[in-house]
Amino acid sequence: MSYLLDTLKRFLPKSILKIIRPPYHLMLAYLAAVYYRHPSRNLMIIGVTGTKGKSSVTELLARVLTTNGHTVASLSTIAFTLNGETERNLFKMTMPGRFFVQRFLRRAVDAGCTHAVIEMTSEGARQFRHRFIELDALIFTNLTPEHIESHGSFSAYKAAKLSLATAVSTSIKRPRYLVANVDDEHGADFLDFEVEYKLPYSLKNMSFYSLHKDSISLVFGDTTIRVPLVGLFNVYNVLAVITLARTLNISLLTIDKALRNLPPIKGRVEQFTTPKTAPKQITAVVDYAHTPDSLEKLYQAFPNAPKVCVLGNTGGGRDTWKRPEMGAIAERHCEQIILTNEDPYDEDPRTIVEAMRSGMEDQSKVEIIMDRRLAIRTAINNCPDGGYVLISGKGTDPYIMGPRGSKIPWSDAEVVKEELAAISTN
Repeated sequence: MSYLLDTLKRFLPKSILKIIRPPYHLMLAYLAAVYYRHPSRNLMIIGVTGTKGKSSVTELLARVLTTNGHTVASLSTIAFTLNGETERNLFKMTMPGRFFVQRFLRRAVDAGCTHAVIEMTSEGARQFRHRFIELDALIFTNLTPEHIESHGSFSAYKAAKLSLATAVSTSIKRPRYLVANVDDEHGADFLDFEVEYKLPYSLKNMSFYSLHKDSISLVFGDTTIRVPLVGLFNVYNVLAVITLARTLNISLLTIDKALRNLPPIKGRVEQFTTPKTAPKQITAVVDYAHTPDSLEKLYQAFPNAPKVCVLGNTGGGRDTWKRPEMGAIAERHCEQIILTNEDPYDEDPRTIVEAMRSGMEDQSKVEIIMDRRLAIRTAINNCPDGGYVLISGKGTDPYIMGPRGSKIPWSDAEVVKEELAAISTN
């Protein structure tokens, strides 16, 4: 039905389109739920929202639930998983169309799933993609400025996120759970709803936590949960999962069993290393970081090591305010910076990277290489022994988006593996 809206866009003024969009999206959400016979009523539906950490929390929680014996479906920016079968998300969209999501949930019910974990975005909420999905629970991770030009203001962006908490409070399900990071200044607002379980989480909930070069440890009394992820942000992600899981009567022992041998989460601080026989030992990291806060936290996760940073972290036509700030953050943390093309859409890609460069005072450490593969190759070649190449912005994004809807198939991870293999054989 998207062709109908596309047709209307050609003939109607923007003022009229603004009026008819909400009922149009709401109608689609209702029709999709009716057509697929309200599948969410037959599953425990757990939504995950926030600016950062949504995909990781979705993947981690699905793994914990599965280890506890449940049959789980999950939908995220990274992938769609149904009863153990995983399909890469190629939509360039976290929450695809309403009919897709409702069909996915119907398939989950038909496959015998008991739980579904769904990553939920502000854009999806603004278009009512969450409506007529009966939620049991929502996890809120954090909130920092993003999609401001799309939403119109930070308060409108936050309101879209809060509408997901409203959806839990008005759900027909019982009991209902709201889980929120109260170390975030907005966390308490996501608990200010009438539900059976309000579950705040904070670093204070733990006896102790520690950050290691290749893992994190969370200590609860005499139980230590060690997870092969890095960075304080992942401590929060794991803590969010533990908070809900324990309330669902999942033991710390089961949680530890699920997460101790966790495979890498694709596109989320995903690490690749040169073979031991290579002329130098370096680690390349692929991450989705595309906001100032997430970029800062990515760089902070690798202290006391030389970093060569590849970034082009601002897509064309959106959030132009953050471009100089992203450049300034890279300058503070990286020994060498390579600015490159990412998703320019209809904007001149050179304009985007020049805006990032304008936020840097020391231009001597900055190089612009618009070819993204060449940028990654150069970073790997220039990285000193024992250093890190940090490639941010795309994560698992499957395309480089160009003008007039064009797209080039792409995978940062595959390019990194190929370029690391090349340096190892030289």
